[in-house]
Amino acid sequence: MKYKKIYKRSDMSLQDIALKTEYRSFQDDIAQDFYIPALKQAVRYKRAVGFFSSSILSMITAGLYEFYQHEGKIELLASPKLSRKDIEAIEQGYAARETVIERSLRRELLDYEDFCTLNRLNLLANLIADKRLDIKIVVPKGRKGIGMYHEKVGLLEDSFGNIVAFSGSMNESGNALEQNYESFDVFCSWQEADAARVMQKSADFTRLWYNLDSHASVQTFPEVTSYLVDKYRIGPVKPIKEIYPVYHPQSDEQIAETVDDNEAKVESQKSGFQIPKELRLYSYQQQAINSWRQHGYRGIFDMATGTGKTLTGLGALAALCEQKPRLAVIIVCPYQHLVDQWGEDIEKFKVHPIIGHSTSPQHNYKERLRWAVFSFNLEARDFFCFICTNATFAADWAQAEFAKLKEPSVLVVDEAHNFGAEKLMQTLQKNYTYRLALSATMDRHNDPEGTECLYRFFGDVCIHYDLGRAIQEKKLVPYDYYPVVIYLTETELKKYQQLTIEIGKGIYKKKGKIIVTQKAKTLLLKRSRIVAGAMNKVEKLREMMLEFKDKHDMLIYCGAAQVGIEDENLDIRQIDYISRMLNFELEMRTAQFTSKESMDERARRIEEFKSHDIQALVAIKCLDEGVNIPSIRTAFILASTTNPKEYIQRRGRVLRRYPGKESAVIYDFITLPRSLDEVRNSDAALGWHELALVKNELNRMVEFRNLARNFYVSDHLIDEIRDTYNIPITETGFVDEREEWG
Repeated sequence: MKYKKIYKRSDMSLQDIALKTEYRSFQDDIAQDFYIPALKQAVRYKRAVGFFSSSILSMITAGLYEFYQHEGKIELLASPKLSRKDIEAIEQGYAARETVIERSLRRELLDYEDFCTLNRLNLLANLIADKRLDIKIVVPKGRKGIGMYHEKVGLLEDSFGNIVAFSGSMNESGNALEQNYESFDVFCSWQEADAARVMQKSADFTRLWYNLDSHASVQTFPEVTSYLVDKYRIGPVKPIKEIYPVYHPQSDEQIAETVDDNEAKVESQKSGFQIPKELRLYSYQQQAINSWRQHGYRGIFDMATGTGKTLTGLGALAALCEQKPRLAVIIVCPYQHLVDQWGEDIEKFKVHPIIGHSTSPQHNYKERLRWAVFSFNLEARDFFCFICTNATFAADWAQAEFAKLKEPSVLVVDEAHNFGAEKLMQTLQKNYTYRLALSATMDRHNDPEGTECLYRFFGDVCIHYDLGRAIQEKKLVPYDYYPVVIYLTETELKKYQQLTIEIGKGIYKKKGKIIVTQKAKTLLLKRSRIVAGAMNKVEKLREMMLEFKDKHDMLIYCGAAQVGIEDENLDIRQIDYISRMLNFELEMRTAQFTSKESMDERARRIEEFKSHDIQALVAIKCLDEGVNIPSIRTAFILASTTNPKEYIQRRGRVLRRYPGKESAVIYDFITLPRSLDEVRNSDAALGWHELALVKNELNRMVEFRNLARNFYVSDHLIDEIRDTYNIPITETGFVDEREEWG
């Protein structure tokens, strides 16, 4: 992807930025599209908000760094976030108002989760220390006690006197940018229709800033700002890499040139996919392609993660193009970053695809697809390739285009097990001439009907290349496996058992089939979150990381659950809790790797991970999404799953080959309800409520143990758990269908 970057600030002004009249958080990238480019041209930033959290400053640092360089100043008005206890303490005279407010402000200055934000926090602290960021607290004079200042207005002024005013629902916080549904309107002083409104908002802010508004009291809290500087200032401000790359909006002429250029490339494609001269497919990959050909170019590549599914699939398309020079190719992947990864590989096969997803560099991909289908049907074009996400593929407009498509066509679906879900299954109605499914986990867990539908549509398995064979043939590295046992706390166990009883009431058999009510499904999810967020996982990891705090090439794989159900005030995700612990308690260099990071930021963090600038990645879902981080040598898996195919897939991503990487080590956090000694000495009936959890954990241990180099390490623990709970070994594992539900 080639974009033209914004030039450094020189004679540019706020008038040179393409500003919209309204921004909405779920339609616009507010940091990239508004904050960063505006701050790069501003010399003064005035902001009035309901609540302030310094988290937003880590998201707009690219703009703030340049703002800092040209002596920009920030004035911030905010309201303290007072709890009910705080307000009662003030109203009943238990504590002075100033003391309570100061305490609440300190409470909001939480440690950041990400090592990458330390430099950004240093910038914030330096702005305050250099008297370039002033913070004042607004307490409205309500008719009944203490009110809340809830205004949300911003003013950005450049060196030419241009002012941009914005107002709306958004607070000055990271959540407002990333998670909440927020919107705000924008007004520009150089626009005649906006000028009076901008001046009024500027005057209102000034009156409040100097405490001239009779309806509010405005105060400074120097102790809080000093605390912030002492906590976060680590030295002089260093150049900071942009979190979000900011791009010049292309003109209509430039877009037209890009379209023409790409259309010319597509038009020149007469032979389709061609295997690159430097690529040598392994014998098993060639066998898979030959088998697909023998099955009439329909079938399934069931290949372990890390064994080259993508290249095998593209090699299969090259083989098809040799026989069928006239061909329409549709490729589908579950996520945008997978589409982009595929796109890079497709280019190597001498094909320039149409890329279809919401952030595609080809902004007019819908029109491109319509034109490609139209010209293909008219036989004015012999070949085109369209690659998109599952969401784009399932969209009504896309399905309408595919329905028009004349033969011959081929549908290739990556991570095809997802298409067993009901909504995606409905998109497999078109009679594509040729079909190819790629997956390491084709059989869907607890969904035989969805699995059967996939096999019926795509055909037979052309290759089954499992993890064991991949390790044996040195396509993946071997690994050592260490189960790490933790137990639920007393509160967690009690809640788990209560939910199990309630779940049992919502599961029954009807005509030989297990029926699970919607309420039971909801409770099952709630119960799984107790296990996923078990507090003792965090405590055990803290203990283990004392030994690993100077090492690198590590992955800590978390769940999306909250931690600590005992403390209702501890409303924090496991990944955030762990990140803060590693970065601030143990002073490690870790960074989060989740869906909220942009593709560019993810790529940057992978490079910093490879160079050991970052010791560990703290991640959610990356082992399930096709992310390629082959340099991982040590994995701590805290996230639990009951799906055998998922933890097979996760393991494969840790075992990818990498220069100098001879093997990998996996620490798997095994969650048991209680200590085994306690189980042996308790009522046997209590153990029944724990069987589902215990058997699921046993299944995973056995699966991981079977292919590990040090398989013997797990044997004693497996036998001890099995004997304690009186669990027999069956051919299909430890869990039968009824027991797994609860």
